[in-house]
Amino acid sequence: MFRLNDTAPDFRAETTQGTINFYEWMGNSWAILFSHPKDFTPVCTTELGSMAKLEPEFKKRNCKIIGLSIDPVSSHIEWQKDILETQGAAVSYPMIGDSDLAVAKLYGMLPAEEAGTSEGRTAATNQAVRSVFIIGPDKKIKLMLSYPMTTGRNFSELLRVLDSMQLTAGYKVATPANWKNGEDVIIVASLSDAEAKEKFPQGWKAAKPYLRIVPQPNVEQEVA
Repeated sequence: MFRLNDTAPDFRAETTQGTINFYEWMGNSWAILFSHPKDFTPVCTTELGSMAKLEPEFKKRNCKIIGLSIDPVSSHIEWQKDILETQGAAVSYPMIGDSDLAVAKLYGMLPAEEAGTSEGRTAATNQAVRSVFIIGPDKKIKLMLSYPMTTGRNFSELLRVLDSMQLTAGYKVATPANWKNGEDVIIVASLSDAEAKEKFPQGWKAAKPYLRIVPQPNVEQEVA
């Protein structure tokens, strides 16, 4: 099983946009890999449409999107027509055709010893293939989430988490519960007060000695 900051496995796969090598496709970007148990499933149809609508926001954050489903690429292409019709959004990011289950196994969503192909499999037999991986430019896994089949994913939350991870990768801060981009942040506990004074000369509000609150760095706060 993977842990956070493990290296994300590289792979070669057929997609709706041709053959890719994952690392080459990523380049120096962040990436979100999100998976589906089967094409033409109702919850997943809404998810793919939702992600298509949010793709410009992820692009602004230097984050590429790639989907995966346990069916051939030819099936994905037909499914995309339904997504456009029902969700009002065209899927412009690649979708991996994982009919041999190779990528699902590589990422631990199906057991390595799982036999067969997508042929004859149902969404129920593939129900573990409902995961999200956020992968950093260093090719390390930064986030992992798995969802039940009956619960649609909240992709706005993934955008929020991405904002937090990109911010905290560049500054010695952490984000509190329910934080949104532009709100106050917390100085990391590993930074002593003396070190914090160098990083945050404007000072901070201390609810407790270990809870030091500062405005989000490098963001102009709008005044209503």
